[in-house]
Amino acid sequence: MTTSIQTPADAGKSDQSAKSEGTVPNQTISTLLNRRTIRAFTNEAIDPDTIAILEEAAQHAATSRYFNEWSAIRITDSDKARTIADMAHQGYVSQAPLLYIFLADQRRNADLARQEGVDIDADSFILNTGYAFLQSQNDAVLALHAMETAANSLGLGAVILGSVVNDVDGLIDLLDLPRLVYPVLGLAIGHPDQDPPMKPRMPRPAQIFIDSYGQSDRPGEAARALKDFDETVKLYYRDLRHMDAPRKAFSQIMADKSCSPKEGHEPMLPSIQAQGFDMSR
Repeated sequence: MTTSIQTPADAGKSDQSAKSEGTVPNQTISTLLNRRTIRAFTNEAIDPDTIAILEEAAQHAATSRYFNEWSAIRITDSDKARTIADMAHQGYVSQAPLLYIFLADQRRNADLARQEGVDIDADSFILNTGYAFLQSQNDAVLALHAMETAANSLGLGAVILGSVVNDVDGLIDLLDLPRLVYPVLGLAIGHPDQDPPMKPRMPRPAQIFIDSYGQSDRPGEAARALKDFDETVKLYYRDLRHMDAPRKAFSQIMADKSCSPKEGHEPMLPSIQAQGFDMSR
């Protein structure tokens, strides 16, 4: 393997220390607690052995029912990469040495079932249901997260791309996706060419509850923690993509983003159904 490998500690020496109770017990936890989004990459290529490791890490993620109901497309065509970057409105997407599109994929299993004599057009066929779509989407997300964590552990940087579905119909056409296959997320990976600070995370009582929604060990703790987080975001966080924007509390950011902009996403249900999934089942 020719890629120069850094430890997570080397890759993030300027990071804030992970806020946790006690010391970090191992390198895996350190990798997870110190992950950052990287949007600028050097021109250094990633060697084939490292690519194989990243892809195998994705394949070892948990999979619902052992259906293996996800796939990923590695984009090596520079024209396609630029088209995807244009769809995402993020130029750096095409500059990453590695670019993947992760897919919810029931096509492969449907083809296998048909080979075994199953009528995939019958009402009894269930790999095209809303439940199957949800589980295959979950599988794709789990696989992507495994690959991203593996990349971070090797000193590489990555950015998860929800923006690739800005033009989901265009992406489906670009990648020649058959029925029962649907794009979920993209992942760009490369050697970091930036050293951004870590974004603050919500205090656990504001996000992790006990036995029922919003409940914690102490009454009012979740509300107090969320208020504290609001001030933390206002004081310390600024989106590196919009450095000239005024600082805002988390609640203000959510208020701004909770209503449709002039140019929002197209409704996704029609494209999901056009790919063969019946979301009513």
